[in-house]
Amino acid sequence: MARGWAMTLWHRRHGRRAALRWLAACAATVAMPAWALRAAAEPQVQLSQAQSRAFQAWMLRIVNAQIERGPSPRWTHRDCAGLVRFAVNEALTVHDAKWLHANGIASDRRLPPELELDAKQAALRNRWVQTGGNVGHFVTALALVQHNSRFIAREISQALPGDLLFFDQGDEQHLMVWMGARIAYHTGTVTPDDNGLRTVDIKELTSWKDTRWQPVVNNPNFAGVFRLAFLS
Repeated sequence: MARGWAMTLWHRRHGRRAALRWLAACAATVAMPAWALRAAAEPQVQLSQAQSRAFQAWMLRIVNAQIERGPSPRWTHRDCAGLVRFAVNEALTVHDAKWLHANGIASDRRLPPELELDAKQAALRNRWVQTGGNVGHFVTALALVQHNSRFIAREISQALPGDLLFFDQGDEQHLMVWMGARIAYHTGTVTPDDNGLRTVDIKELTSWKDTRWQPVVNNPNFAGVFRLAFLS
């Protein structure tokens, strides 16, 4: 799987230690009050339940568009975390005729309802809490789940569409998007014609030969299911 392009050797080494400490905390969730794990990732602004369902539908539509048509030129940082950042930011925007045309989504197809965000909710776009507490447009896979999501479970049965599956492979961290019956992710390019996007059936992934990528509770590399913190 591809590494985040911005990670330096120092960050990989020290980030790995922090990740392992954090993963140990996730594994101990059963003995930890739920608020203890969510506290750092709970935003002041959240979407309502109706807005959250609309957001999840748009996020999946946007990820599917990348898979069906190839990556949008507007998606610049093409790695696993970049796919999530792009889909989240585009789901939080206004999906008018200009946006539909720019993203290659037909307006005559059935589309999710608009989110109808207020000003504070709309300001969630491109605002990621980074390691150290700064807020910016960029966030790594690790910081995306540590500081911008809340832990749900290590059982894939608890995932909702749009949730994130987080894997820690030591020096590399990787995200996948739960689409329902299938999982989408960006693995990096293998050939010049390969855009790096993949989808896989959940049954296939849970029996993957390389057990490091199986989203099952007995896989120590699978940290679990995470949900974006601003969702209800």
